[in-house]
Amino acid sequence: MIFLSHNHNDKVIVEQIAIRLRDTFGQENIFYDSWSVQPGDGIVDKMNEGLGACKLFLFFVSKNSLQSNMVKLEWQNAVVRATGGHTKIIPVKLDDCLMPPILLQSLYIDLFGQGIEVALRQIVDVASGRNTFNHGPQKFSNLRSYVYEEGGKSIVECRAEHFMEPKSNFLFLVENDKSDLLFNCRSSVMVHTGFHKGIEFKNGKIFNGQTMMVESATVPGFPFVVDIIPQNASSVQLAGVMHEKKKNYWEMIPLICHKPND
Repeated sequence: MIFLSHNHNDKVIVEQIAIRLRDTFGQENIFYDSWSVQPGDGIVDKMNEGLGACKLFLFFVSKNSLQSNMVKLEWQNAVVRATGGHTKIIPVKLDDCLMPPILLQSLYIDLFGQGIEVALRQIVDVASGRNTFNHGPQKFSNLRSYVYEEGGKSIVECRAEHFMEPKSNFLFLVENDKSDLLFNCRSSVMVHTGFHKGIEFKNGKIFNGQTMMVESATVPGFPFVVDIIPQNASSVQLAGVMHEKKKNYWEMIPLICHKPND
């Protein structure tokens, strides 16, 4: 039995996968609530029945599903069954959500980054025992950067999601020249800054970058906030944000293009 755990707001995507899996493995082998739970059925009883028979648990991870208490009960139950060797959990990433750390111990299918056709082939491979799908690009990151527009400027909030980051040294990669932008740190008046031209990456891409560092830590609830203000009728072309994990070692952190939900 393949169990599809999802939030109803994601059905427009999940149903396409459910139908393709039904056509491949048969409807009786796919637990999908739209056909597995009928009027008059006890929803909890049916869910328990499906979870009890589940050999492959597909958890469609999204901002919607991570906020759903019902989905939370489903995937946490599946984690318990997986520890006993009764179920295999495969997370399927649907959007730019932050993957729960416990699920990053397993490979996941990145529908968000690779598209539905690639994701479908990987799901069928796993369900057929071929296990040939590739790891998605995301690994656990305590830090995330949120960028949004406000008052004609770009605001970037670098947030520690789970625990304190003792070093608050960030590099803002841009495609602009130094004269095009003004960087202002809201988090402290004592800021160490520097503009670096022509930073070349292993993939051959070249960006300019503005470093901004304060002596205090970045902790949950107290983000490192920077205003990027365009100058000379230019526009902000932010390519990414990096964090100095240890001396002279920088790591890209996830960049989310919307205001954080506090």
